Amino acid sequence: MEKIKITIAGPRGKMGQEAVKMVGDTVQFELVSVIDYKHEGKSLAAILPFVHTDIPIYANAKDAFQNTAPDVLIDLTTPEAGFHHTKAALEFGVRPVVGTTGFTNDQIEELKQLAKAKEIGCIIAPNFAIGAVLMMKFSTWAAKYFQDIEIIEMHHDQKLDAPSGTAVKTAEMISQVRTEKRQGHPNEKETIPGARGADRQGMRIHSVRLPGLIAHQQVMFGDSGQILTIRHDSTNRASFMSGVKVSVETVMKLDHLVYGLENILE
Repeated sequence: MEKIKITIAGPRGKMGQEAVKMVGDTVQFELVSVIDYKHEGKSLAAILPFVHTDIPIYANAKDAFQNTAPDVLIDLTTPEAGFHHTKAALEFGVRPVVGTTGFTNDQIEELKQLAKAKEIGCIIAPNFAIGAVLMMKFSTWAAKYFQDIEIIEMHHDQKLDAPSGTAVKTAEMISQVRTEKRQGHPNEKETIPGARGADRQGMRIHSVRLPGLIAHQQVMFGDSGQILTIRHDSTNRASFMSGVKVSVETVMKLDHLVYGLENILE
């Protein structure tokens, strides 16, 4: 069986380290290089104590792609770096699996057109936890019956984007089945700006950032005399790796960009 060769961008981050472990533990995967702006020229074993093989580090994505010829890029960096890495990967014929959130709609559309032109797969997933994907799917189902909805997402205090990509994706999915509605009292006023959260077609999205949190989201549905809450909690980052693994296997079979893990799960 020919192994899938992988480059990981962001190997020192908490998610990146889990990805390094997952690739190392998967017999059909092979880690051939990593992208890290701080440690160019070193071996990954020099900066991660659990790595015992000679994996080269590159600061520049294009150098990594040219010199190690990966099949797949796993990007777990920042929105700015992730966009440039993903674009470079597609230009080099490398299939991206991107867990970085915060891309604009214009950026996603540009990447979609590039993947289409190159006829290679690309997966961008706001959340790789399969339980989180089910939470979004269940919420879309519930939204057919409940019109008043509030999304509360909670993440660690080092997260850069708010609302989270998962919350935005959940709202987008719900919007496909829910008629736009202004919620709350028609004359309500925020005595402190932002108190009611972000407004997405009348739905409200609230972002909580605290140390000690990992990734959590609840979608609350209200109707006369009842409340329905659908909630998912990731208590450690290993929860995301099953989705990353499925995405790497799936992206090899695609010829276009897919946004959202829910679109590749049976």
